[in-house]
Amino acid sequence: MPERTDSGYRSPILNRPGAVNQADTSPDVGVPYHYGDPFGEQRAADSAPVVVDRSHRDVLTIGGGERLTWLEGFVSQHVSEIPDGGGAETLVLDANGRVEHHAVLADVAGTLVVDTEPGRGADLLQFLTKMVFWADATPETADLAVLTLTGAALPATLEAPDGTEVTLPVGDYAGIPLPGGGVARRMPWPLTGSIDLLVPRSGLSAWFDAAVAAGARPAGSWAFEALRAAGTTPPRGRLGVDTDEKTIPHELPTWIGDVAQRGAVHLDKGCYRGQETVSRVHNLGRSPRVLVRLQLDGSASDELPVPGAEVRAAGRPVGRVGTVVQHHEDGPVALALLKRSVAVDAALEIDGVVAAVDPDSAPEDTGTQAGREAIRRLRGQA
Repeated sequence: MPERTDSGYRSPILNRPGAVNQADTSPDVGVPYHYGDPFGEQRAADSAPVVVDRSHRDVLTIGGGERLTWLEGFVSQHVSEIPDGGGAETLVLDANGRVEHHAVLADVAGTLVVDTEPGRGADLLQFLTKMVFWADATPETADLAVLTLTGAALPATLEAPDGTEVTLPVGDYAGIPLPGGGVARRMPWPLTGSIDLLVPRSGLSAWFDAAVAAGARPAGSWAFEALRAAGTTPPRGRLGVDTDEKTIPHELPTWIGDVAQRGAVHLDKGCYRGQETVSRVHNLGRSPRVLVRLQLDGSASDELPVPGAEVRAAGRPVGRVGTVVQHHEDGPVALALLKRSVAVDAALEIDGVVAAVDPDSAPEDTGTQAGREAIRRLRGQA
């Protein structure tokens, strides 16, 4: 995991020309926010690859012959049959089904590599360690840093710092070992076909240079967050930014589904902590809130809402803001957890800023769930 001093983590990439750090209150402080042209960095991804320093993310590894079958017992995704060179996303829930952790997995050469949000790795490691008991599984911190290649026309190969030509993996969550340690993993976001490079921290700068040599333009966390917020429908939420302590999985629709569906929660899986809530919402009802994308009116003020700000409709609170970012084409956009009762065309306001739901991001009404329909039949209401 990144070494954090009293002043926080600071990536060596911040020493590059033009690199600007994020504000101290940002979850992305410590890595470049931009390199002097934030909108240009976003536009570049429309036609060419960009490389983003995400080395502030926390990374763990899990070794041992039972690592996958052991993990299967308490996470939300089916992971026991992940093949060598495969991966997934998964959640850890509390007993009430509220989300505690989101992790991305890559099982390569007998080791499961796990990365999670900045600052959350220690808690996740503590939880995993408590769950080992007698299993042949060894969770521990990993001295790996994350770089992400995203955008258009990503290279099929990459020359490693030692001169080895690396053929990058194909297919969502596919992973390969990298020369000198670490893994490369294909990801479905922030844009389809992105590549995460989880590389030794001592080689972070060299791998960053290798990506640039392959044609990738340096882009900051501003560009990454803009692509994540505006680049997929429904939008991809982020734990700790687009969620709060009450969030359950169904409130972020992209988390629902198996590995092939690019989800983190397999709906046919049982017997893990919090599963009862997942099953109940899936079969009998809908989540009380849902993550949507908002278009913000930036003409009235230069100040945009901050994460956690209250969303109001007709003067009443109806949700909370998460990600807020300026997009190079769409202008100011935000992700927000809104009550499902809020109409798509409702007039919204956030700290004096007018907002509207992007209708393409609103979930479709999928009709009556099977469990609810069965109850109606039993009551003679069908």
